[in-house]
Amino acid sequence: MSLYAALRPLLFTIEAERAHRATIRALRLKPGRTAPASDPRLASEVAGLRFPNPVGLAAGFDKDAQVPDAILSLGFGFAEVGTLTPFPQAGNPRPRLFRLVEDRAVINRMGFNNGGQAAALERLLRRNDRPGIVGVNIGANKDAVDRIADYANGVRVMAGVARYLTVNISSPNTPGLRALQDRGALTELLAAVVEARDAAATGGSRPPVFLKVAPDLEPADIDDIAELSGDYRLDGLIVSNTTISRPPLRSGLAGETGGLSGAPLRDLAQQRLIDFRKATGGAIPLIAAGGIATAEDAYARIRAGASLVQLYSALVYAGPGLARRINRGLVRLLDRDGFPAVGDAVGRG
Repeated sequence: MSLYAALRPLLFTIEAERAHRATIRALRLKPGRTAPASDPRLASEVAGLRFPNPVGLAAGFDKDAQVPDAILSLGFGFAEVGTLTPFPQAGNPRPRLFRLVEDRAVINRMGFNNGGQAAALERLLRRNDRPGIVGVNIGANKDAVDRIADYANGVRVMAGVARYLTVNISSPNTPGLRALQDRGALTELLAAVVEARDAAATGGSRPPVFLKVAPDLEPADIDDIAELSGDYRLDGLIVSNTTISRPPLRSGLAGETGGLSGAPLRDLAQQRLIDFRKATGGAIPLIAAGGIATAEDAYARIRAGASLVQLYSALVYAGPGLARRINRGLVRLLDRDGFPAVGDAVGRG
C-alpha cells in the first residue's frame, strides 16, 4: 500500500474544497521544481509543441496558476491552468465539490471560481522563462454581457504567457455556456478567438488554440464542431469535459447537481473520442480527458486516436504519484505491442 493510500481515509475526513485548497498551499511549498526526465519513447510533437510525455493535468486543479511548476515536477508532461475569466468571480455557493468515494468519482458545480486573468498573468509572467508546457484555459464571466468578447479578450491577455490556449465552452456550471457549442454561436466564437490569437501573433506569440467540448453531444453537434474546427484551423480538440448525465452510481451524493467526472465518465468520454476521431478523419489532434486513471486507460485513448491525455479526478483517489505510474505503464504497453514511440500508437486501435 502506498503512503497516500494509507493516508487517504484521514484526508477524506476533510471537506473536499478545503482539502483542495490545502493541497495547493502544500504544492506552493514544494522544493525542487525541476520536472523529472521522461522516457524518450513518450515524447511527441503536437500542435507544434514538443511534449516530454503525453500525460497532462487538466484544468480545474490549478485554477489561478499558482503551482504549474510543482505540477510538472510530479511527472506530468504538461499542465493546464484555469479556467480563468477576465474578472475575478466567486463561483457558485458552497458546498460545490463532492467526492463520490464508492464510485471513484467527483461531482463539481464550482462555476469558474477564480481570481481573474490579471492576477494569473502576473504569476505566469514570473515563470515564463522556465521550461515546461503550461497551457491556459479561458472562460467567460457568468454576468458577461458579451461572452464571445470575454473569450477574445482572454486570448489577447494570455497569449503571451500560454504555450497553448484552451477555449472552454463545455462546463455545465455556468448557465448557458454550453450553448456556445451550437453551430451559429460557435462560428462567431471561433472567428473572434482566431482573430484575437492572430492579432496577438504580431507581438511574437501565436499559441495553439484548443477547444474543449462536452461529452453530452448529439451526432449532429459532433459533426458541426469537427467541421468548424477544420474551417478555423484549430490546433486541437479536448474530448471531453464533465458530464451532466448520470450513469448508475452507488454513492449517496449521486443526486448532487453539477458535472460528473472520474471513473463513471470513462466509457462515455472514450466513445466521444472515437466519435470525434471519425468526424475529423484524424485531421485535428485530439486530447483525451475523462475517466483516465491507469496506464491502460491512457493507452486505450491513445490507440483510439488521442495524441495526449489529461486527468484530474483520478488524483483524488490515486495520489500525486499517478502521472509517473501511468508513464511507466505506457512504456511497458508500447514495448508489449512493438511501438517504438507513443506517437506510433495514436489511432492504432
